[in-house]
Amino acid sequence: MILLNRANRVIGIFNLSTGGTVGTVAEPKLVFASSILRNASSIILAHNHPSGNLKPSTADTELTKKMKEAGKLLDIPVLDHLIVTSEGYYSFADEGII
Repeated sequence: MILLNRANRVIGIFNLSTGGTVGTVAEPKLVFASSILRNASSIILAHNHPSGNLKPSTADTELTKKMKEAGKLLDIPVLDHLIVTSEGYYSFADEGII
C-alpha cells in the first residue's frame, strides 16, 4: 500500500500481507488503521500476480470495491489498485473501476 499526503506525495509504503503462490489476505481494518496512524490523506493499493495474468480475479474486484467504500466513510480515498506482473500492470483507475 502506498500512503499519500494531500499533495499526493508518497509519505510511506506499507506491506500489508505476504502470500503464497495462490493468494493472500488484505484486511480492510489493517489497511485503514495503518493509513490513519500515518495520517495518510489517500492510498493506492498494489499487489502482484506471480502467474503473469493481468486480469483481476473476482476476489480482487470485490476487495477493491470494499476498500473504496471504506475509504469513502473514513475520508481516505483509494485512488487506485494496481496488479503488477513481469509483463506489465493493470490499473483499476485506468479501467474506470475506481
